[in-house]
Amino acid sequence: MDFLSKGSAPFSEELGAKIDAAVVETAKRALIGRRFLGLYGPLGSGALSVPVDDLNARGYEDDGAMVRTAGRAVKEIPLLYQDFSLSWRDLEYTEKNDLPVDLTAAMAAAAAAARNEDRLIFFGSEALGFSGLFGAKDAVHMKRGDWSKDENPFSDVAKAVETLIGKGFWGRMALVVSPDLYTQMERIQAGTGRMELERVNSLLNCNVLRAQVLGSNKAILVASEPVNMDLAVGVDLSVSYLELKDLNHSLRIVETVLPRIKRGDAIVVFD
Repeated sequence: MDFLSKGSAPFSEELGAKIDAAVVETAKRALIGRRFLGLYGPLGSGALSVPVDDLNARGYEDDGAMVRTAGRAVKEIPLLYQDFSLSWRDLEYTEKNDLPVDLTAAMAAAAAAARNEDRLIFFGSEALGFSGLFGAKDAVHMKRGDWSKDENPFSDVAKAVETLIGKGFWGRMALVVSPDLYTQMERIQAGTGRMELERVNSLLNCNVLRAQVLGSNKAILVASEPVNMDLAVGVDLSVSYLELKDLNHSLRIVETVLPRIKRGDAIVVFD
């Protein structure tokens, strides 16, 4: 089934491929969550739900006649979308004059789609009943010092890393911070000749990320191995043709994704 309506688009397959490429390439550069979360999928357009196991409660319940998996929930995979339009005059002009097509609108929509996905990963959706990393059950909350002073960023992150290791977590860890906290770490630490950011990066194999969707004064450390969390993907970022409206081409970027948090205690939220 051509659910993306590619066949109904009144322009060439070559142009359609250029639009797809512009969207995917822009989204890849803008997405933050996928830089530390492993992907589960793509599961396909027919995937409506996915199991999410709470490994801290995993087991089996047996009443003597029936057995079921404890600590497992089956959750719907939400659809995220972002619309944009391309001017028919612009497309006609570039085609008639053999010029490169301007896909700024598609790239801007791709960046917005990336923010939508990151927002779901970090904050979830209360209206849809999804929890993000910041609202995860069993997450560790740790008081954050003033990261504009002294060795507070390094000390706080080192303590958080030690906490996760003490709980038995291993492998890849990532620190994601709001832009203001990232800037506060870009200062030379007295007596070391190194930026505080470098020292924090040394704890995490250079896995410190800046995310605009966090707003301000937010930081989170995750033990991001797939055994602890991942991102379930039904349909990955794709472009659908909607209609010709007011002589302009209306298109939609769609994806179906859901962050699966299997161990909430693999997360440290800095308050």
